[in-house]
Amino acid sequence: MNDDREKWARIRIIMIGTIFGLMFLTVAGRAFYLQILQHEELVKRADKQHQHKIDLTPARGSILDRNGTTLAESIQMDSCYAEPRRIKDVDGTAGVLAPILGIPKHELVSRLSVNKSFAWVERWLPPEVALRVKNMKLPGIGFAPESKRFYPNMEIAAHVVGFTGRDPNGLEGIELKYDSTIMGNTGYMITERDALGRNIAIKNTVIKNSSPGKNIILTLDKTIQFIAEKELAKAVAESNAKSGMALVMESDTGKVLAMANYPTFNPNAYSRYSLAQLRNHVVVDSFEPGSTFKVFTIAAALDSGVIKATDVYNCENGSYRIADRTIHDDHPKSRLTVSEIIKYSSNIGSAKIGFKMGEEKMSAYLRNFGFGGRTGIDLPGESAGSLKRRWYGIDLATISFGQGVSLSTMQLVSALSSIANGGNLMKPYLVDQILDDNGTVIQKFEPQLVRRVISSETAQKVTKMMETVTGEGGTGTKAALDGYRVAGKTGTAQKVDSVTHTYSPSKRIGSFVGFVPADKPKLTIAVIIDEPQGIKYGGVVAAPAFKGIAQNSLAYLKIQPNLPTSASHRQDTATSSSVESVESVESLSDGDNQEMPVEGEVMPNFKGMSMRRVLQVMEKRGINIRLIGSGKAMEQSPSPGNKIRGNEVWIKFIPSA
Repeated sequence: MNDDREKWARIRIIMIGTIFGLMFLTVAGRAFYLQILQHEELVKRADKQHQHKIDLTPARGSILDRNGTTLAESIQMDSCYAEPRRIKDVDGTAGVLAPILGIPKHELVSRLSVNKSFAWVERWLPPEVALRVKNMKLPGIGFAPESKRFYPNMEIAAHVVGFTGRDPNGLEGIELKYDSTIMGNTGYMITERDALGRNIAIKNTVIKNSSPGKNIILTLDKTIQFIAEKELAKAVAESNAKSGMALVMESDTGKVLAMANYPTFNPNAYSRYSLAQLRNHVVVDSFEPGSTFKVFTIAAALDSGVIKATDVYNCENGSYRIADRTIHDDHPKSRLTVSEIIKYSSNIGSAKIGFKMGEEKMSAYLRNFGFGGRTGIDLPGESAGSLKRRWYGIDLATISFGQGVSLSTMQLVSALSSIANGGNLMKPYLVDQILDDNGTVIQKFEPQLVRRVISSETAQKVTKMMETVTGEGGTGTKAALDGYRVAGKTGTAQKVDSVTHTYSPSKRIGSFVGFVPADKPKLTIAVIIDEPQGIKYGGVVAAPAFKGIAQNSLAYLKIQPNLPTSASHRQDTATSSSVESVESVESLSDGDNQEMPVEGEVMPNFKGMSMRRVLQVMEKRGINIRLIGSGKAMEQSPSPGNKIRGNEVWIKFIPSA
């Protein structure tokens, strides 16, 4: 009996020991799982329960032109916040802050009366305003550093660079296209909560500053951009037009050096402008090109062997009936060579060449030039234009002289560059490099060949023909440059009325496109003037702006004239050379013999002026001065009021604070 009791006692002890052992192992295993395997996850959960994160605006990388001039940057500014539960006198606090912040008192009272531990009062305060509020040491009012997007050149290149919202996500331009690249990491503030989840006053706040994103280097040149914008604005004003576009591209590479729209806008205050002003018409809008399209018709016909440069066409003395339509020429002629068809811009001659080409060949060549498809430019919202798949009736004739087809300015310049560079269609691009936060190049973009469109022999023949446009008797004599050969083409196209969907009897688009120097093309340029009033021909309203852009850009790039310079144009050359002097310190010692100001000219007082204002004064006074650095003018030689003599004439700029 005693043996049985002892046996069961041992069994119970073993069972109880086993149960306790299993329980211990279970607890130990659970503790290992929670404290070791799940440690990081549980810490995050705990933080969420007793901490509240307030995101701060992330810093974005900078956008710079090809010379390193900043076009967009993020600057640190103080944002004012409130701890409403710590503010005892809401009305008094609001009354003190209202006149300083420029916010109505009742609105501030509303912001300070919320039942929260944190509320924004005003974001991104100017330094002097933030300092005034800080010095008041108001209870419950604090500051946090945030990044704000700033565009130091205001309107210059606004449509290319674009702008950001308050987020600050990119909303237009490069800011939008490369938003994920430029956007940095978000900073944040931490507020503490008690065990019941109630917010505790912000004290000893932990702040993680935002880190900047990657920097973008554009192919754009700020000086050429300024030249293009200035000449375009002048052309639009003189023709009393609705708007205008200008584009400058490197003929060989597809690099965009300038892209201008007028009217323009200030991206620092984009909300003040209409959607039409914010729209990048160069890329987004398409229009009927008119006579500028004849260049591609003739290039296609010559390259395909359908016509020869020596062929002569009966241009019917300016009136030619096809089916139920009559085609007219503005400059009636009887018989014209192929070159003269371009020179005098004959619709009838172009139509007859189109008929010889036929729909299939013509369509294939035009699509190879890039019409009817996007170029792939690195900007949002690019238009593909319109090139019909099936042509009916007189479509072949009208398309041959630029009617019934639509394209963007970007497509037009890209296609024309293929003629300028010997037949290669290059992909246009705006971003040259992407740099990391330390300035290391992480991506470099190179010129990209899309395809060969025409032979180099055909390109040379068409170039020779285009040179006659700016020669004596041509339609684009106002685009001729002294000392340079210019290949160009004028265009005047009817606009389609948005209401009647028929051609407007009064609305026109005047244009001039071309490349310089024609013998060794460097720049392809287009100027488009929308709805000019009075005289509406492209050779009158757009050609002078082309000349201004080309002349000043060639001088700035130090591309020397290779033709004799006539006395009548020397003053123009001297004026244009003023822009040439906008160089960095390194380029001033290259030993070139620049044309200097007239001996005895009195030196103006440039101190405190921006570079843009200095350029305007220089042009008005007809003087040429070397500009060193960037920012505000701080030093100059000779001193204001002294006569300008010799070669030591310069202005030194320092960056604005």
